[in-house]
Amino acid sequence: MEISFGKTSDIDSWMELVTKVKDDFPGLETREALKEHRRTVLEFINKESAICAKYHNKIVGVLLFSKEHHMICFLAVDMAYRRQHIAENMVSYMLTVMDSKEDIMVTTYREGVPEGIAARAFYKRCGFVEGRLTEEFGSPVQEFVLKR
Repeated sequence: MEISFGKTSDIDSWMELVTKVKDDFPGLETREALKEHRRTVLEFINKESAICAKYHNKIVGVLLFSKEHHMICFLAVDMAYRRQHIAENMVSYMLTVMDSKEDIMVTTYREGVPEGIAARAFYKRCGFVEGRLTEEFGSPVQEFVLKR
């Protein structure tokens, strides 16, 4: 398993994974939304704010993050490759390039939403603590914060 910054040449494989997991994320329901996400991924790649996990040159995990806002913007792992510490390794890689004095924030589904059970448990295992309730893409979410 190789964890590295994404490259523009990775975009098709990256979007194959996003298309597989799109139902787990609000805001990716339409073809136009996926096109917009592709543009966003390319912007993040150009800013070295996109990390991917590759297994035999196939992208099996992706992470977008903002250095400016100290946050994880998107994190997904292919269902067939889960429970192999891929997400944890991508987060660890991200933390090496983030300001070590700044807390890191992420949002995920609120407690009680089935799609958020695994993500909430993952972030808690990584040391994130529950924060304020908010909304994104018309879905109720909760912030999680990694205190640094």
